[in-house]
Amino acid sequence: MQSKCWPRCRAIETRMVCKRCRQIVIGCGLWLAVVPLVGAANLYRYNNDRGVTVVDWRIPAEYAAKGYEVLSDQGVVIEVVPPALTQAQRADRDALQRQRESAEAERRRLQAWDESLLLRYSDTMDIEEARDRALRELQIRISILRSNMRALRQRVESLQSRVAAAERGGETPNQYDLDSIQALKAEIASIERSIEDRAQQVAGVQETYQADIDRFEQLQEVVELRRRMSLEPRS
Repeated sequence: MQSKCWPRCRAIETRMVCKRCRQIVIGCGLWLAVVPLVGAANLYRYNNDRGVTVVDWRIPAEYAAKGYEVLSDQGVVIEVVPPALTQAQRADRDALQRQRESAEAERRRLQAWDESLLLRYSDTMDIEEARDRALRELQIRISILRSNMRALRQRVESLQSRVAAAERGGETPNQYDLDSIQALKAEIASIERSIEDRAQQVAGVQETYQADIDRFEQLQEVVELRRRMSLEPRS
C-alpha cells in the first residue's frame, strides 16, 4: 500500500515527507513495535536423551511425550505437561475410572434406597404389611388365572367328548369343534405361562421386601447409635 511518491519521500528526511508517506512510516513503526510482543513464544524446559535439562524456544517431538514445563519469557513455570501414558498406564487409568464411576453409582443407589425406605416406613412391621398386601394381590391374580384355566379345560373336555362320539358313530367330527379345541388349548398354554410368571413375581416380591427389611434394620441401628452418641457426655 505504498503511495506513488514513496520512492522519492523515503530518500529525504521524515519531517519533509508528504502526509500519505508519513502515515506509512508511522504505521510501519507501530507494527514493528508490536511484532516482538505478538511473536514472543514461551520457553520449554525438558530433559534430553542424556538426562540433561534443556531450556529452549521449542521442544523436539521426541521429547514432548516425556513431559516438559512451559515457562514464561521471564522463566516462570506457567504449565507442567506430564509424560504421555503408556498403553498399560492408560488401561489402568481407565479401569480406575470405571471403578470410581461404579462406586459412585452404587453410592447414589443406596442413598436413594435409604431415603425411600425412611420416607415410606416407620418400622419393619410397615414393610411386612406392604409385603403381605403385594403377595395377596398376586395370589388373587393366580387364583383367577387358575379358575379360568379350569373352565377352559372343561370346555375342551366337552368338545373332545363330542368329537369322540361323532367318530364312534362313523361320522366326521365337526371342523368347528376341532378348531375350537386347538384354540382353547393355545389359550390354556398362555394362562399356564402367566401363572408361572406370577409365581416368579411372588418369589421376587418376597426377596425384594426381605432386602428392604434388612436394609431398614441397618438404618435403624445407625439411627439408634447416633442417638446414643448424642446423649453421651463429651469429654
